[in-house]
Amino acid sequence: MISKTVSFVAKSGTGKTTLLEKVIAELKSRGYRVGVIKHDAHRFDIDHPGKDSHRLTIAGADTMLISSPEKLAVVKKHAESPPIEELIATYFSDVDVVLTEGFKRSGLPKIEVHRRERSATLLCRGELNDPGLLAVASDEALELDVPVLDINDPVQVADFVEKVVVNTGTSRQ
Repeated sequence: MISKTVSFVAKSGTGKTTLLEKVIAELKSRGYRVGVIKHDAHRFDIDHPGKDSHRLTIAGADTMLISSPEKLAVVKKHAESPPIEELIATYFSDVDVVLTEGFKRSGLPKIEVHRRERSATLLCRGELNDPGLLAVASDEALELDVPVLDINDPVQVADFVEKVVVNTGTSRQ
């Protein structure tokens, strides 16, 4: 069981990142240590040409880690994305809660972010009935079998995460 983890899922352009930024800030203001994993279905690069780290990676390093007094970053090549459970176990043992953005096909508990003007349908209710759906953060009233939170009230969303995910562990797996 992956406890103290919830994934924010939505169709692209719905506002997941914007909501997550505000929820993270709210949870941090309450004293929680927050970890975040962003799913990127596309290729991304944090190693920039001309930098020593990029030169070492280009030279053939399979894993390259940069460390400073304030932070570290790891560039690790792999044939396929590691399972989310492995990422959480490896990198997030020192946080109180892990919020992920994306991973809509995972077995993680989810909060779906929904905007009326973006889509009339939900990802986790409709053709797919995802049993991991904990709540929906929406800009419209919806009749659902899970709580509907106000997408424009990050304090309410953080309260829900604190109550359902942080303080009790996830209620559905």
